[in-house]
Amino acid sequence: MALNLRQKQTECIIRMLNLNQPVNPSGTANEEVYKILIYDKFCQNILSPLIHVKDLRKHGVTLYFLIDKDRKPVHDVPAVYFVQPNNPNIQRIVADASRSLYDSFHLNFSSSIPRPLLEDLASGTLNSDSIHRISKVHDQYLEFVTLEDNLFSLSQKSTYVQLNDPSAGDKEIEDIIERVVNGLFCVLATLAAVPIIRCPRGGPAEMVASALDQKLRDHLLSKNNLFSEGGGFVSSFQRPILCIFDRNFELSAGIQHDFRYRPLVHDILGLKLNRLSVPGEKGGMKSFELDSSDPFWMANGSLEFPEVAVEIETQLNKYKKDVDEVNKRTGGTAGAEFDGTDLIGNTKHLMNAVNSLPELTERKQVIDKHTNIATVLLGEIKERSLDAYVKKENDMMVRGGIDRNELMSVLKGKGTKIDKLRFAIMYIISSETINPSEAEAVEAALRESEVDTSAFQYVKKIKSLNVSLASANSASRSNIVDWAEKLYGQSISAVTAGMKNLLSGDRQLALTRTVEALMEGKPNPEIDTYLVFDPRAPKSSPGTSSSHLKGPFKEAIVFMIGGGNYVEYGSLQDLAQHQQPAKQVIYGTTEILTGMEFVEQLSLLGQKMGLGSSAAAASATH
Repeated sequence: MALNLRQKQTECIIRMLNLNQPVNPSGTANEEVYKILIYDKFCQNILSPLIHVKDLRKHGVTLYFLIDKDRKPVHDVPAVYFVQPNNPNIQRIVADASRSLYDSFHLNFSSSIPRPLLEDLASGTLNSDSIHRISKVHDQYLEFVTLEDNLFSLSQKSTYVQLNDPSAGDKEIEDIIERVVNGLFCVLATLAAVPIIRCPRGGPAEMVASALDQKLRDHLLSKNNLFSEGGGFVSSFQRPILCIFDRNFELSAGIQHDFRYRPLVHDILGLKLNRLSVPGEKGGMKSFELDSSDPFWMANGSLEFPEVAVEIETQLNKYKKDVDEVNKRTGGTAGAEFDGTDLIGNTKHLMNAVNSLPELTERKQVIDKHTNIATVLLGEIKERSLDAYVKKENDMMVRGGIDRNELMSVLKGKGTKIDKLRFAIMYIISSETINPSEAEAVEAALRESEVDTSAFQYVKKIKSLNVSLASANSASRSNIVDWAEKLYGQSISAVTAGMKNLLSGDRQLALTRTVEALMEGKPNPEIDTYLVFDPRAPKSSPGTSSSHLKGPFKEAIVFMIGGGNYVEYGSLQDLAQHQQPAKQVIYGTTEILTGMEFVEQLSLLGQKMGLGSSAAAASATH
């Protein structure tokens, strides 16, 4: 496939470690040149899913430090800095240069450094007479974290709260939109692809799409731009489509419980930067990595949990059989007379056995790792009866409601406070009309379990605003409605409308269905109102579509503003693989959130609007 984000970003980083010289044919930086790597916390997160510490040595990096740590001088060695372009980092670099900590400084900024900061850097190093130590300054356009070949995050915290905060002024909203646009620009620059952009009208999605369109247009005006050296892909007829959505497009996907392996591991065990820690069998914590180097994780991440347990069992039996096979071959035949011919055969078998040992050991480690993870998951599932949550939430979505007794039994049954809160919010989202007495009973049940209800009340309020929005005419809109309109362009009414889709026993997300329609590019009432931006086309009124935008598209980049999750990622990967011929969908988001983390953001918004029982907030964080 043409778009390999992980590979492209890794190549950029290796070139950076090679002091921005072309890399040698084996794909490693020059080992002969020893160097020191200095990074900030953000850039450490960019590096960690891509390059292991043990691999840094291959690229000639002998020491690596965080920029804000006190460091001793190391002479005769170049230092590679990889940091975000912000004021504290610039001040620190100036201080390091003036103290002559290193022989030469190769500065790499994760995104384009603003002119005022560049001037501060120049004047700071001039004044301390250390400007000769600065060898190069590079803008790397790498301000995003790639977790898998088709998954990235901009690592921008709490975007959902900032965009939906009732007290946020225009300036603050614009700053957030600009940050998101810069992050997306870095992704596109790394892919060297200028996409066709589609998004729903209104809300943050349109703001980001139109600002990104403008930024790409401005950039394409310069002769040697980042997209001119991307090889044949850019000029080829087929360009990717970038679909931008806002979390309110489908709130439920950020809250619901899911029973597939990847979302479950993320939601319950808190997978962060492809790493997680689980309690070991003998006490203490065990740390595991789950990334593309783990064949089991790549192959089974989208299976339901019971199927994963069966698969672990199957792999274990296969492993045992292969081990027996090796033992059989090398054990010789019992009781047979020894002659020279057998020795040659045996030696060959021994050689084969020795060669297959590393592979067998590796397989065993992977099986043990997933057995460990699955055991911890199973304990949580039983203790919190998560399977019941998954089933009932799905039923609510499909049926558009739930029987009152069932609703109450879940809220009074097993599960953590956050589980119950998530379930209650799913009830609000899935109900076509909210029965006030039922909602009151739900709230009372939550309070009884000492749950902070502000998130529940927030979603309820937004939902009732939407209902009134539909009936209010434009003249009689008050400020609150204006506010709601500004922030919830396509808001929750669109969400609940998208809930009634039934697939053979498996509910497809509204997001996935919409992306499928956008990639097909055929006329479709669901997406006919979507705006179209083409940064390469002459400027015309936004939303006008011309013939070459029709598709079908082979590659799509789907971006979710305000927090994404592995549920949506898995759903989009399934979509891509089931297409004939297979297509590619890259999924990105401002940050990847567990259900609990997203509900905490909703609670925060509820509190900002003066809703809910913040008294219970302290105890609800459990």
